[in-house]
Order: sequence, then C-alpha cells, then structure tokens
Amino acid sequence: MTRGNNLYLVDGNSHRRAALTHSLAGTDIHVEPFEDAQELVASWPRAGLLLIHDDRQSVSKLLTHMGRSGHWLPVIAFAENPCTRTVVQAVLDGAIDYIAWPFTVDEIAEVIEEAQTKAETFGSTKLREALARSRVERLTKRERQVLAGVAEGMSNRLIGEKLAISPRTVEIHRANMLTKMGAHHTSEAIRIAIEAAVVA
Repeated sequence: MTRGNNLYLVDGNSHRRAALTHSLAGTDIHVEPFEDAQELVASWPRAGLLLIHDDRQSVSKLLTHMGRSGHWLPVIAFAENPCTRTVVQAVLDGAIDYIAWPFTVDEIAEVIEEAQTKAETFGSTKLREALARSRVERLTKRERQVLAGVAEGMSNRLIGEKLAISPRTVEIHRANMLTKMGAHHTSEAIRIAIEAAVVA
C-alpha cells in the first residue's frame, strides 16, 4: 500500500484469515485480522481500508454501523465464486469494490490501490448517503409514504387523500418524520431523502 493505511481484515474462517495475513506480510500492506464485524466495531479504526469476507451478514452489519456512527471507511468485499447479484448488492449497500477469492497478492494490491483512489473521490458522498439512509430507516412505513408525498410537493390534504387518512394525521406523521430524521424543516428532510436515494 502506498499511502500508509492499514488493511482491516474481517473473516470468520481462521485458516483463510491466517493465509491472507501471511501472504501480505512481505508487502507494504499491514493487515490487522478480526474474526467478525462485532470485534472490529469494538475497536473501530480511524483510517484504513476494510477487507471483509462476504458471509451475507458482515458487510451489511459494518455498513449499517458506519451509517449510524458517521465514521465511513472504504469496504472491499470478497467471497468464493460470488454471483453477480451478490456483488451488485454489496456495491449498492456501499462496498467500494468486490474481489473473488482466492486472489493473488498482486491482485489484492491492485484492488487496494484502486479502492484508495475511489475513496478519495467518493468517500464523503458515501458517508452522506450512509448517514441519510440510517435516518430514513428510522421511519415507519406510513412516515416514509408521507415523506414521498412531501418530496413530490403535495399538500397535507393531497397526501391524506392519497393515503386515505385525514390531513391532521398527515401533519402528525410529518412532525414525527422530521423529529426522527433530525430535520429542522421539510426541505432538509427532502434533501436527506434524496441523499439516501429513496426519492429522485
């Protein structure tokens, strides 16, 4: 690694974890291995890259943690023979790259180099998106429907007609929505929703 960052490896398979750590020992890449996402979260690093084995839980757990905490680190996911849908889902969730296992030292070094470059470009955007998503996730289904109506520029009366509830009930949902999202006014809630990619 050329920029002095650590690589935090999260993998529940001790043999693969040891093999990866050993194979990268003779390079500029300093690996800190962790057994699972919980162990890493307990001693969250300030900087570096995360290399996470995609066991269908760890990637989403760490991305959710980053969204809630506001501390984003670039995530490279990996798995043995990943299907296209798995790779796409991990990237949509916030992973910056994906690599198939087994991989060579040269292959992972190249992916790490690319991830560092991407992180410099997309880091703040990814963090804003993750934070926004975590705010929207606090909302109930009805509050999300009200948010969608608000984003479309609909009045409380029109939202109420669409959802078959009274304008007063819309008002209550709207107030709750703003509180849960930590938004001071409607335009801020709309901005958060756009950043979370829940409205266009």
